[in-house]
Amino acid sequence: MRSIRKLLFAVLLLAPISAFALFDDCKDLFPGQEIPTSPQMGRDLCFDSFAIYYSPQDKKPIYTLEKLSRNSLTGQRPRRSNQFYEEARLPIAERAQLSDYRGSGFDRGHNAPAGDMSTDRSMAQSFSLANMMPQARQNNQGIWAKNVEEPTRLYAKRIPGEIYVYTGSVGNAGSIGRGRVTIPTHLYKLVYDPAKNSAWAYWIENTNEANMMPPISYQELIQKTGIDFHLPISQKTTATKPIDVKPNAYKAMIGTWYPLFFDQYDLAKLNGLITQIKEGKVTSVQIQYDRNLGLAQKVASQIQSQTSIQTILIHSSPPESLETQYEQDRVTAIVNLK
Repeated sequence: MRSIRKLLFAVLLLAPISAFALFDDCKDLFPGQEIPTSPQMGRDLCFDSFAIYYSPQDKKPIYTLEKLSRNSLTGQRPRRSNQFYEEARLPIAERAQLSDYRGSGFDRGHNAPAGDMSTDRSMAQSFSLANMMPQARQNNQGIWAKNVEEPTRLYAKRIPGEIYVYTGSVGNAGSIGRGRVTIPTHLYKLVYDPAKNSAWAYWIENTNEANMMPPISYQELIQKTGIDFHLPISQKTTATKPIDVKPNAYKAMIGTWYPLFFDQYDLAKLNGLITQIKEGKVTSVQIQYDRNLGLAQKVASQIQSQTSIQTILIHSSPPESLETQYEQDRVTAIVNLK
Protein backbone atom coordinates (compact mmCIF):
# COMPACT_ATOMS: atom_id res chain seq x y z
CA MET A 1 0.00 0.00 0.00
CA ARG A 2 2.86 2.36 0.80
CA SER A 3 4.37 1.95 -2.66
CA ILE A 4 1.03 2.66 -4.33
CA ARG A 5 0.54 5.72 -2.14
CA LYS A 6 4.01 7.05 -3.01
CA LEU A 7 3.37 6.47 -6.71
CA LEU A 8 0.05 8.33 -6.56
CA PHE A 9 1.66 11.27 -4.78
CA ALA A 10 4.44 11.39 -7.40
CA VAL A 11 1.89 11.48 -10.23
CA LEU A 12 -0.13 14.22 -8.54
CA LEU A 13 2.93 16.36 -7.86
CA LEU A 14 3.91 16.21 -11.53
CA ALA A 15 0.46 17.18 -12.78
CA PRO A 16 0.71 20.53 -14.61
CA ILE A 17 -1.23 23.66 -13.73
CA SER A 18 -2.38 26.26 -16.20
CA ALA A 19 -3.58 29.83 -16.56
CA PHE A 20 -6.15 28.48 -19.03
CA ALA A 21 -8.94 26.69 -17.19
CA LEU A 22 -10.76 23.93 -19.08
CA PHE A 23 -13.72 22.87 -16.90
CA ASP A 24 -14.51 20.07 -19.35
CA ASP A 25 -16.92 18.35 -16.95
CA CYS A 26 -18.92 21.43 -15.97
CA LYS A 27 -18.57 23.97 -18.77
CA ASP A 28 -22.37 24.19 -18.94
CA LEU A 29 -22.30 26.05 -15.61
CA PHE A 30 -20.68 29.05 -17.31
CA PRO A 31 -22.77 31.66 -19.16
CA GLY A 32 -22.38 30.96 -22.86
CA GLN A 33 -19.75 28.35 -21.85
CA GLU A 34 -17.28 31.24 -21.66
CA ILE A 35 -14.47 30.56 -19.17
CA PRO A 36 -13.02 33.62 -17.36
CA THR A 37 -9.46 34.71 -18.10
CA SER A 38 -7.32 35.12 -14.98
CA PRO A 39 -3.75 36.38 -14.51
CA GLN A 40 -3.28 33.59 -11.94
CA MET A 41 -2.35 30.00 -12.70
CA GLY A 42 -4.62 27.44 -11.14
CA ARG A 43 -6.48 24.16 -11.28
CA ASP A 44 -10.06 23.74 -12.46
CA LEU A 45 -12.28 21.61 -10.22
CA CYS A 46 -15.81 20.54 -11.12
CA PHE A 47 -18.44 19.68 -8.50
CA ASP A 48 -22.11 18.74 -8.90
CA SER A 49 -23.50 22.28 -8.48
CA PHE A 50 -20.50 24.59 -8.71
CA ALA A 51 -17.04 25.02 -10.21
CA ILE A 52 -13.79 26.23 -8.65
CA TYR A 53 -10.71 27.75 -10.20
CA TYR A 54 -8.20 27.03 -7.43
CA SER A 55 -4.86 28.64 -6.61
CA PRO A 56 -2.19 26.08 -5.62
CA GLN A 57 -0.03 28.95 -4.40
CA ASP A 58 -2.66 30.63 -2.19
CA LYS A 59 -4.47 27.35 -1.38
CA LYS A 60 -7.89 28.92 -1.79
CA PRO A 61 -10.23 29.62 -4.71
CA ILE A 62 -9.36 32.24 -7.29
CA TYR A 63 -13.07 32.18 -8.04
CA THR A 64 -16.06 29.87 -7.78
CA LEU A 65 -19.14 29.81 -10.01
CA GLU A 66 -22.72 28.76 -9.32
CA LYS A 67 -25.94 28.92 -11.31
CA LEU A 68 -28.92 29.79 -9.07
CA SER A 69 -32.65 29.91 -9.70
CA ARG A 70 -35.95 29.97 -7.86
CA ASN A 71 -36.32 26.22 -8.41
CA SER A 72 -32.87 25.40 -7.05
CA LEU A 73 -33.41 27.45 -3.89
CA THR A 74 -36.95 26.48 -2.95
CA GLY A 75 -38.58 23.26 -1.85
CA GLN A 76 -37.01 20.77 0.53
CA ARG A 77 -33.48 21.81 1.49
CA PRO A 78 -30.62 19.50 2.48
CA ARG A 79 -29.40 19.61 6.06
CA ARG A 80 -26.17 21.57 6.54
CA SER A 81 -23.44 18.98 7.06
CA ASN A 82 -20.61 21.05 8.66
CA GLN A 83 -18.26 18.23 7.66
CA PHE A 84 -15.08 19.77 6.25
CA TYR A 85 -12.57 17.64 4.35
CA GLU A 86 -9.33 18.05 2.39
CA GLU A 87 -9.65 18.01 -1.40
CA ALA A 88 -8.34 14.64 -2.59
CA ARG A 89 -7.92 15.73 -6.20
CA LEU A 90 -5.19 18.19 -5.31
CA PRO A 91 -1.54 17.23 -4.79
CA ILE A 92 -0.66 17.18 -1.10
CA ALA A 93 1.68 20.15 -1.48
CA GLU A 94 -1.14 22.26 -2.96
CA ARG A 95 -3.92 21.42 -0.52
CA ALA A 96 -5.20 23.51 2.32
CA GLN A 97 -5.28 21.18 5.30
CA LEU A 98 -7.70 21.07 8.20
CA SER A 99 -4.83 21.78 10.58
CA ASP A 100 -3.96 25.04 8.77
CA TYR A 101 -7.00 26.69 10.36
CA ARG A 102 -6.18 25.47 13.89
CA GLY A 103 -5.80 28.44 16.24
CA SER A 104 -5.72 30.86 13.30
CA GLY A 105 -8.67 32.98 14.45
CA PHE A 106 -10.14 32.74 10.93
CA ASP A 107 -13.21 30.86 9.78
CA ARG A 108 -13.16 28.39 6.94
CA GLY A 109 -15.25 30.70 4.78
CA HIS A 110 -17.28 29.17 1.95
CA ASN A 111 -16.96 30.67 -1.53
CA ALA A 112 -19.85 28.65 -2.98
CA PRO A 113 -22.14 28.83 0.10
CA ALA A 114 -23.60 25.76 1.76
CA GLY A 115 -26.91 27.64 1.83
CA ASP A 116 -27.02 27.57 -1.99
CA MET A 117 -26.83 23.78 -2.25
CA SER A 118 -29.92 21.85 -3.32
CA THR A 119 -28.90 18.20 -2.74
CA ASP A 120 -27.24 16.25 0.04
CA ARG A 121 -24.26 15.48 -2.18
CA SER A 122 -23.67 19.05 -3.32
CA MET A 123 -24.00 20.11 0.33
CA ALA A 124 -21.29 17.61 1.29
CA GLN A 125 -19.08 18.74 -1.59
CA SER A 126 -19.36 22.39 -0.56
CA PHE A 127 -17.32 21.63 2.58
CA SER A 128 -14.20 20.77 0.56
CA LEU A 129 -11.31 22.95 1.77
CA ALA A 130 -10.77 23.83 -1.90
CA ASN A 131 -13.96 25.89 -1.51
CA MET A 132 -12.70 27.73 1.59
CA MET A 133 -10.79 30.95 2.27
CA PRO A 134 -9.49 32.28 5.61
CA GLN A 135 -12.28 34.70 6.49
CA ALA A 136 -12.58 37.01 9.48
CA ARG A 137 -15.01 35.28 11.81
CA GLN A 138 -17.50 38.10 12.42
CA ASN A 139 -17.32 38.98 8.73
CA ASN A 140 -18.22 35.43 7.70
CA GLN A 141 -21.07 35.05 10.15
CA GLY A 142 -22.28 38.63 9.95
CA ILE A 143 -21.99 41.08 7.09
CA TRP A 144 -21.06 38.47 4.46
CA ALA A 145 -23.81 35.99 5.35
CA LYS A 146 -26.54 38.56 6.00
CA ASN A 147 -25.75 41.36 3.53
CA VAL A 148 -24.16 39.48 0.63
CA GLU A 149 -25.11 35.78 0.49
CA GLU A 150 -28.72 36.07 1.65
CA PRO A 151 -29.66 39.03 -0.62
CA THR A 152 -28.17 37.10 -3.57
CA ARG A 153 -30.40 34.12 -2.81
CA LEU A 154 -33.44 36.37 -2.35
CA TYR A 155 -32.82 37.96 -5.75
CA ALA A 156 -32.57 34.54 -7.42
CA LYS A 157 -35.89 33.54 -5.81
CA ARG A 158 -37.67 36.67 -7.06
CA ILE A 159 -36.86 36.41 -10.76
CA PRO A 160 -38.21 33.83 -13.24
CA GLY A 161 -34.85 32.90 -14.77
CA GLU A 162 -31.35 31.93 -13.66
CA ILE A 163 -28.45 34.00 -12.38
CA TYR A 164 -24.74 33.26 -12.37
CA VAL A 165 -22.74 33.98 -9.22
CA TYR A 166 -18.94 34.26 -9.08
CA THR A 167 -17.27 34.45 -5.67
CA GLY A 168 -13.60 34.98 -4.83
CA SER A 169 -11.02 36.94 -2.91
CA VAL A 170 -7.88 38.97 -3.60
CA GLY A 171 -4.97 40.51 -1.77
CA ASN A 172 -2.49 39.15 0.76
CA ALA A 173 -2.72 39.94 4.47
CA GLY A 174 -0.36 37.15 5.49
CA SER A 175 -1.06 33.44 5.84
CA ILE A 176 -2.23 30.76 8.26
CA GLY A 177 -0.96 27.30 9.11
CA ARG A 178 2.06 25.29 8.10
CA GLY A 179 0.60 25.20 4.59
CA ARG A 180 0.66 29.01 4.45
CA VAL A 181 -2.91 29.52 3.23
CA THR A 182 -3.15 33.11 2.04
CA ILE A 183 -5.41 35.47 4.02
CA PRO A 184 -7.17 37.71 1.48
CA THR A 185 -7.64 41.44 2.07
CA HIS A 186 -10.92 41.69 0.14
CA LEU A 187 -13.80 39.40 -0.82
CA TYR A 188 -16.14 39.75 -3.78
CA LYS A 189 -19.34 38.26 -5.16
CA LEU A 190 -20.34 39.01 -8.77
CA VAL A 191 -23.99 38.52 -9.75
CA TYR A 192 -24.93 38.28 -13.43
CA ASP A 193 -28.56 38.32 -14.61
CA PRO A 194 -28.57 37.30 -18.30
CA ALA A 195 -32.26 38.19 -18.77
CA LYS A 196 -31.46 41.82 -17.96
CA ASN A 197 -27.90 41.62 -19.30
CA SER A 198 -26.74 43.31 -16.12
CA ALA A 199 -24.17 42.55 -13.45
CA TRP A 200 -23.07 44.00 -10.12
CA ALA A 201 -20.55 43.02 -7.49
CA TYR A 202 -20.26 43.14 -3.71
CA TRP A 203 -16.77 44.20 -2.58
CA ILE A 204 -16.01 43.69 1.13
CA GLU A 205 -12.91 44.03 3.29
CA ASN A 206 -11.92 40.78 4.99
CA THR A 207 -12.06 42.19 8.51
CA ASN A 208 -14.39 41.86 11.47
CA GLU A 209 -14.99 45.63 11.31
CA ALA A 210 -15.88 45.73 7.60
CA ASN A 211 -18.66 48.13 6.60
CA MET A 212 -21.25 47.40 3.94
CA MET A 213 -20.65 49.52 0.83
CA PRO A 214 -22.86 49.96 -2.26
CA PRO A 215 -22.26 47.35 -4.97
CA ILE A 216 -19.57 48.17 -7.53
CA SER A 217 -19.88 47.80 -11.29
CA TYR A 218 -18.76 44.85 -13.37
CA GLN A 219 -16.05 47.02 -14.91
CA GLU A 220 -14.75 48.05 -11.49
CA LEU A 221 -14.51 44.41 -10.42
CA ILE A 222 -12.49 43.53 -13.52
CA GLN A 223 -10.13 46.37 -12.70
CA LYS A 224 -9.75 45.29 -9.06
CA THR A 225 -9.28 41.55 -9.68
CA GLY A 226 -7.60 41.43 -13.09
CA ILE A 227 -10.10 38.73 -14.10
CA ASP A 228 -12.11 39.04 -17.30
CA PHE A 229 -15.28 37.03 -16.66
CA HIS A 230 -16.25 37.31 -20.36
CA LEU A 231 -19.81 38.41 -19.67
CA PRO A 232 -21.60 39.99 -22.67
CA ILE A 233 -21.63 43.41 -21.03
CA SER A 234 -20.08 46.58 -22.43
CA GLN A 235 -16.65 47.12 -20.84
CA LYS A 236 -14.79 50.39 -20.51
CA THR A 237 -11.85 48.72 -18.81
CA THR A 238 -9.84 45.64 -19.66
CA ALA A 239 -8.57 42.88 -17.46
CA THR A 240 -4.94 42.11 -16.81
CA LYS A 241 -3.54 39.85 -19.50
CA PRO A 242 -3.09 36.23 -18.45
CA ILE A 243 0.29 34.68 -17.87
CA ASP A 244 1.76 33.75 -21.24
CA VAL A 245 1.75 29.98 -21.12
CA LYS A 246 0.42 27.58 -23.70
CA PRO A 247 -2.77 25.66 -22.96
CA ASN A 248 -2.18 22.05 -22.06
CA ALA A 249 -4.20 18.89 -22.00
CA TYR A 250 -4.43 18.91 -18.22
CA LYS A 251 -7.49 16.99 -17.05
CA ALA A 252 -6.17 15.02 -14.08
CA MET A 253 -7.96 17.02 -11.39
CA ILE A 254 -11.39 17.04 -13.05
CA GLY A 255 -14.03 14.52 -12.08
CA THR A 256 -16.99 13.67 -9.90
CA TRP A 257 -15.69 13.27 -6.35
CA TYR A 258 -17.79 13.23 -3.22
CA PRO A 259 -17.14 12.56 0.49
CA LEU A 260 -18.63 9.84 2.68
CA PHE A 261 -18.36 10.50 6.42
CA PHE A 262 -17.98 7.81 9.10
CA ASP A 263 -18.44 8.83 12.73
CA GLN A 264 -18.69 5.13 13.50
CA TYR A 265 -18.53 1.86 11.58
CA ASP A 266 -21.56 1.92 9.27
CA LEU A 267 -21.92 -1.35 7.35
CA ALA A 268 -24.94 -0.15 5.35
CA LYS A 269 -23.04 2.91 4.12
CA LEU A 270 -19.98 0.77 3.33
CA ASN A 271 -22.05 -1.81 1.44
CA GLY A 272 -23.54 0.97 -0.68
CA LEU A 273 -20.03 2.11 -1.62
CA ILE A 274 -18.87 -1.46 -2.27
CA THR A 275 -21.85 -2.00 -4.58
CA GLN A 276 -20.87 1.08 -6.59
CA ILE A 277 -17.30 -0.22 -6.85
CA LYS A 278 -18.46 -3.65 -8.04
CA GLU A 279 -20.66 -1.98 -10.66
CA GLY A 280 -17.54 -0.29 -12.05
CA LYS A 281 -18.63 3.24 -11.07
CA VAL A 282 -15.67 4.06 -8.79
CA THR A 283 -12.04 4.57 -9.83
CA SER A 284 -10.40 5.25 -6.45
CA VAL A 285 -11.04 5.85 -2.75
CA GLN A 286 -8.94 7.99 -0.41
CA ILE A 287 -9.54 7.73 3.34
CA GLN A 288 -8.75 10.72 5.57
CA TYR A 289 -8.49 10.36 9.37
CA ASP A 290 -6.96 12.02 12.42
CA ARG A 291 -7.25 10.21 15.76
CA ASN A 292 -9.38 7.29 14.62
CA LEU A 293 -6.86 5.16 12.72
CA GLY A 294 -8.65 2.00 13.83
CA LEU A 295 -11.91 3.02 12.15
CA ALA A 296 -10.02 4.14 9.02
CA GLN A 297 -8.27 0.79 8.76
CA LYS A 298 -11.53 -1.09 9.33
CA VAL A 299 -13.25 0.84 6.52
CA ALA A 300 -10.27 0.30 4.20
CA SER A 301 -10.07 -3.40 5.05
CA GLN A 302 -13.76 -3.95 4.30
CA ILE A 303 -13.43 -2.25 0.91
CA GLN A 304 -10.26 -4.10 -0.06
CA SER A 305 -11.56 -7.50 1.07
CA GLN A 306 -14.55 -7.30 -1.29
CA THR A 307 -13.22 -5.27 -4.24
CA SER A 308 -10.09 -4.72 -6.30
CA ILE A 309 -9.91 -1.04 -5.34
CA GLN A 310 -6.76 -0.02 -3.45
CA THR A 311 -7.62 2.49 -0.73
CA ILE A 312 -5.14 5.16 0.35
CA LEU A 313 -4.99 6.33 3.98
CA ILE A 314 -4.17 10.00 4.59
CA HIS A 315 -3.61 11.45 8.05
CA SER A 316 -5.02 14.98 8.45
CA SER A 317 -5.57 17.00 11.63
CA PRO A 318 -8.61 19.31 11.91
CA PRO A 319 -8.68 22.43 14.06
CA GLU A 320 -9.15 21.99 17.79
CA SER A 321 -12.11 23.93 19.13
CA LEU A 322 -15.37 23.29 20.94
CA GLU A 323 -17.22 23.53 17.62
CA THR A 324 -15.00 21.16 15.61
CA GLN A 325 -13.66 18.67 18.13
CA TYR A 326 -15.86 15.94 16.64
CA GLU A 327 -13.85 16.10 13.41
CA GLN A 328 -10.85 14.48 15.07
CA ASP A 329 -12.71 11.18 15.46
CA ARG A 330 -14.34 11.27 12.03
CA VAL A 331 -13.13 9.23 9.06
CA THR A 332 -13.82 10.61 5.58
CA ALA A 333 -13.81 8.44 2.45
CA ILE A 334 -13.28 10.54 -0.69
CA VAL A 335 -14.88 8.60 -3.56
CA ASN A 336 -13.89 9.21 -7.20
CA LEU A 337 -16.63 8.23 -9.65
CA LYS A 338 -16.05 7.46 -13.31
